[in-house]
Amino acid sequence: MAEGGYDIYCTGSNARLLSGELATLLSGRYIEFRVYSLSYPEFLEFYGFSNSNESVFKYMKYGGMPYLIHLELTDDIVYEYLRNIYHSIILKDLVERFKIRNVAMLERLVLYLADNIGSFTSANRISDYLKSQRLELSPKVILDYLSWLTRVYIVTGIKRTGLKDRKIFENGEKYFFEDTGMRNSLIPFNQNDIQKLLENLVFSHLIFLGYTITIGKLADKEIDFVADRHDERIYVQVANLLTTEQTRNREFGNLLEIGDNYPKYVVSMDEFAAGNQQEIKHLHIRDFLTRKSFQT
Repeated sequence: MAEGGYDIYCTGSNARLLSGELATLLSGRYIEFRVYSLSYPEFLEFYGFSNSNESVFKYMKYGGMPYLIHLELTDDIVYEYLRNIYHSIILKDLVERFKIRNVAMLERLVLYLADNIGSFTSANRISDYLKSQRLELSPKVILDYLSWLTRVYIVTGIKRTGLKDRKIFENGEKYFFEDTGMRNSLIPFNQNDIQKLLENLVFSHLIFLGYTITIGKLADKEIDFVADRHDERIYVQVANLLTTEQTRNREFGNLLEIGDNYPKYVVSMDEFAAGNQQEIKHLHIRDFLTRKSFQT
């Protein structure tokens, strides 16, 4: 078929073959395309929505699974559909593929990650938490579960990196969901989750644009996202609202500590987010999510 001028595309079930295992079977003979759920601009185009706060809220709440265009965007209908997808991935792709016996503990782990988006998580910390709930799961098994959850694209983990020495810190990662709607179908959405979900949206958009992401560590300060793509780099801080001087000083101040000239952004839900503060750009989340480039 290839000799006849055709392109051949293969998809398959994670229960039979995970994407990372293609390298052992098709070494040097394939190119992998990772397909994401809808980006925010694609979400707007699919539904014919304008770029508004209401649209951002719907995207944050229901996510970007394409089939949702055929459903009414209500909690009951959307979350039932997303839970069915989730259980299909967990039960068929993970449990069948890796012969997992303790399915209840695996699902408990996913709920823990859903409730701790953007928080540093380690196998030891999760194991201690489960012990406090009178549940036993060794750090080694937790590491296996986390690895498998990332391989079937439920979550993605990112590490901390020193901004001066580029040292990678091994004590924990932050985990973000591939789709915020999937996360909200597992844990009820509420206003207290806005900060977590904003970080998840920024993470997803940067990944969609092809950036490699780490968490920046600079002495006792932290940069939410350090995003690299080819010879580009940007730094991003995420906050719900910059309502106090203390919050503004923290978000902008951390970026001001960085001693290079790469673009730096603070992203928030502030309605009048605009302009620069000492070369740091302040963007509303809806404007950040529609950008394809951050170098200007």
